[in-house]
Parts: sequence; structure tokens; C-alpha cells
Amino acid sequence: MTEKHFPRIGETCYEEKLPCGLTVRALYKPEFDKFYAVLGVNYGSVDMDYSLDGQVYHTPAGVAHYLEHKMFDLPRGSAMQEFTALGGNPNAFTSYSMTAYYVQTTQNPAQNLRLLLEMVLTPHFTEESVEKERGIIAQEINMYADSPDSRLYDLLFEALFPDHPLRVPIAGSVRSIEDITAQTLQQCYDAFYRPQNMLLCVAGKLPPEEVMSLARAATEGLGGTAAVGLPGDAPAPESLNLVVRQQMDVSMPMFALSFRLPDVAPDDTVTELAADMAAELLAGEGSELYQRLYDGGLIDSGFSFGFEAIRTKAMLTASGDSRDPLAVRQAILDQADRMRKEGIDPNELRRLKKSALGRRIRDLDSFSITCYRQLGYAFDGVEYFDFPETFDRLTCEDVRRVLDDLVPERSVCVIVEPKKEEAE
Repeated sequence: MTEKHFPRIGETCYEEKLPCGLTVRALYKPEFDKFYAVLGVNYGSVDMDYSLDGQVYHTPAGVAHYLEHKMFDLPRGSAMQEFTALGGNPNAFTSYSMTAYYVQTTQNPAQNLRLLLEMVLTPHFTEESVEKERGIIAQEINMYADSPDSRLYDLLFEALFPDHPLRVPIAGSVRSIEDITAQTLQQCYDAFYRPQNMLLCVAGKLPPEEVMSLARAATEGLGGTAAVGLPGDAPAPESLNLVVRQQMDVSMPMFALSFRLPDVAPDDTVTELAADMAAELLAGEGSELYQRLYDGGLIDSGFSFGFEAIRTKAMLTASGDSRDPLAVRQAILDQADRMRKEGIDPNELRRLKKSALGRRIRDLDSFSITCYRQLGYAFDGVEYFDFPETFDRLTCEDVRRVLDDLVPERSVCVIVEPKKEEAE
């Protein structure tokens, strides 16, 4: 076990790579009563096609999410009931790029961690239970389809990534999950749920030595080679410049305006930060444009603007409610053009960097945020706690390069608007 010190943020992380290949990271916080543990798998919804031992496999959409549902089954019964008896609050999620299982508790941290590891490392699929779950997941898919928020982003990703698995909703479709069997789940579990393809992050009052010991015992005898997802290299269309509309039961139009940025290397943390700073400068809460749009009633306090990268695919997205989304779109385009011509004020960027760095340091008080960010960054080959050094490297030129891509040809605006009343 190695002890890593990060003096600029006042953190110490204990890390060990176990013989099976599992990496374990622990933040020891004996002054807190709470304990948080998350076991992440580098396997998400985009990994429908994958390579293992020189052979390529194709699976239906929604397998990663289906697996997440079924991992709470143990041969002896439901893990949920056992967590409850131990005072643990477990849950899980599937994203485009990973699956994560977590538990938070103020009681029995060692027992809760042991159960979390056992649950994820003990697959138990029967045809009967898989068939029963199909109806539950189908209901979830239909619920998302009826949700304006979910539909907004499904439409956005369909338009932004027409030739990439990102265009497919994380849970798949009611049709695609019909082809998922217990054998399918076991095949994908065996391919991806390998210790070398996982990361365990914990934070709280459990001593690091005990964390490592529990993880070592749970993974003894495990190993093997993990599959490699093959999402494909789908370049952006030559010109997007799309406006997509759908009518749903909403009282005011909702919109998501996204700019598809050039592909980024997974470890390119400077571009991530540059894009976030570009969004802050353009339409952050302290910007002139934000105030103008807010005072004009074109956006409300729910407006957001930020960067997201999924593997190599990157985008900058503004979203919220607006009576005139296209006016907001045009205002952002005009402001980006103005900033390109006038340049970035170094003093303003310095102020924003200081503010953003302070927010990230404050976020370290949240065990869940800290653990999840460590997962995401580690799967991209990055040490998350080095973020102060990324802030140091960021320049005005980095931000300006992002602004160069905020043009109509790279944009998609999706609008979910109220249904029109039918004429009598």
C-alpha cells in the first residue's frame, strides 16, 4: 500500500493494486461517522461491441444497465435486504462509459464493504429472474420515454452522434432488451467484470489497512483479461446546425443547445477545464450575457452551461427552460463570436480559475463526489487529485481554441415544447 500526499488540496490517499489487478483507493476520515464505498466497472452502455482474446462480440443495447439491475441478486437471496440489516444504503447506476455500485452508511462499515464486494463479484443469473426483470426494465424505459428531461437528451445525443453508440439510450429499448438472456448477462459479466477493469474507492472512518485486507480477501483467486469495448471511431458530420423539436406535456419549452467539440484524448484534462471556463465566460452566472438573458426573461435560475466528455467524444451544452430557445442560441453564438474577436481577458480568466478551484476543493467534503470523480478520472488514466496543476497549466489560448468550435455548423438545438391544442 502506498501513501500519496496532495498538499495543495490537503488530501492523503492510500492506494494499492492487488495481485488480482483490482486498484483500491482509500481516503481515511476518522473524524467522520459516515462511510462511503463505490466499486466501479469500466463498462458502460456504449460497449455493445467488444473484443476479447482476439474475437469480436456483438451484444444488444442495454446489457450494461440490465446487468446493473441483476447484480443485487445473490445465490442466497437479495443483497438489498442484507444491506438494510447492516444499516447500509446501497444503490447503483449505469452511464455511457461505466457501471458503479455503492453503499453509504454510518454503521458497520467493514460489513457493508464486504457485502458490496461480494455482491459485485458473485454473479447469479437465472432465466426466471432475468425474465422477471425484463418487465421492470421495460417499464423504466417507457417512463424515460415519457419524461421530457430524458427525451430532451435522448434526442440531443441522437442528433449529435448519429453514427456512434452514444445515440442509443443507456437502458436500450423495449425491443433490444428482448434479446438479453441469462447467457448474455453471464457472457458480458465474464468479459468486463474483471478486477483489472474495476476500481474500488472508499472514504470515511474505516482504516486503509482494513479496506485493503477486505478487498484482498474478497478477490483472492480472481483475475483474467478484461474485454476492450469497440464503440468505433465515428467522426462528426461535416455540418450539424440542426434544430430538433418534439411536443410533449410541458408548460414551457425546454431546450438543450450542444456544440460537438473535436474528439479529445481521455487524459486531456486541460481541454475539459478550458471548455468549462469558456462556458463560464460566455454565459456563467456572473457574465453579462447571463444577466441580460435572465433580465429579459429568456432563461431562469435553472439554466446551466458546461462541458462533458464520454471517452473521446466531447461536447459543450447549455440547457434550461425558455420561452424562446432559438433567441438564447443566437445570443450564445453572437457572444462567442464577439469573444473570439476581442480575445480573453487574462484577469477575468484568473478570477474564474480561482473561483472554480475553490469549488473543487470544497467538493472534497462530499464523499460521493470525490469517489465518483476518482473513478471517472482513473478509468481515463488520470490522477484526479492533480487538478490544481491542471488549473496552473490552463491559458487564455486554451480557452480561445474552444471558442473556435462554438459555431452553428457544430451545433444542435433540441426543443421540447408544449403540445398544440387541437382545433375543435
